[in-house]
Amino acid sequence: MKAIITVVGKDRTGIVAGVSSKIAELGLNIDDISQTVLDEFFTMMAVVSSEEKKDFTELRHEFEAFGNTLNVKINIQSAAIFDAMYNI
Repeated sequence: MKAIITVVGKDRTGIVAGVSSKIAELGLNIDDISQTVLDEFFTMMAVVSSEEKKDFTELRHEFEAFGNTLNVKINIQSAAIFDAMYNI
């Protein structure tokens, strides 16, 4: 299973640490990660994977709820869907 996680919100200390910890807690591995701060806004994109099949609905709910605790918006989607959206 391969997925794309995006994180957007107001910049503050601990976002990367918090999201990375949640990713590990859910049994996912970070394959690639990029983050930047534009003005006062934080953005992060991570490619994650797992050798086990994961329920995306459950993962989506976990990340949405966790994002609320960090005051950021976290989204996860299948890498296959992400690829299909950007390939003609």
